[in-house]
Amino acid sequence: MGFLSSLFGKKEEPKRQLDHPTKLNKGDMISLDDSFALPPQLRGQQLRVEAVNTYEYQRKQQTEWVLKGHGNDTIFLSLDEDDETYLGLSIKLNRGLVEALFDLDQFSEIFEEPGKAELTTKTLSADLHDYEQWLSAHYHQVSSGDFGYFHRQDYRGQKPPQDADGATGDAFEAYQLLDDDEDKAIDVEVYEGGETDVMLTIYRPLSDIRDYWPGA
Repeated sequence: MGFLSSLFGKKEEPKRQLDHPTKLNKGDMISLDDSFALPPQLRGQQLRVEAVNTYEYQRKQQTEWVLKGHGNDTIFLSLDEDDETYLGLSIKLNRGLVEALFDLDQFSEIFEEPGKAELTTKTLSADLHDYEQWLSAHYHQVSSGDFGYFHRQDYRGQKPPQDADGATGDAFEAYQLLDDDEDKAIDVEVYEGGETDVMLTIYRPLSDIRDYWPGA
């Protein structure tokens, strides 16, 4: 009977093939390269996908993967797709860190017309050296007040739902500055009510993800 049941028994479901960031779902895990080209918050880390969110703009949608490792840092992953695809890896700054890293008078110019702010990073104190590889000495503004909606849902392959008043996500305006090599960015999102998120972003090759593990 054992032979017959194995012969005619139910076949095992094939394991999900996970070999690219676009396939990541909640519960999946990745490991990052241990290269010293990466900041200490990323170097050699194993990270689990805690959530998949969606940014909705007028002409595009962007997926955001929320990653957590063994440390306290939350890492935000997106994909920068142009001629080539790059990983956009981000960390969020609280107000104290923004004040420690940048001149606030310069920083406030990000929100002024015509949206051409120039930002210089302050000299880092010893306790801020973990942020050194996230930062460049100088940034220039490339976008100002781009309107969008943030959804705490995964809407890959579909349009986010709307109600009678239109889009259903959290409305925000996005601002971005790039460094001179365009491989580091400062991303700012201002939500209705004034809540502001400030992120440091680095752009890295897809090969910085060394391994993928599908979740249960």
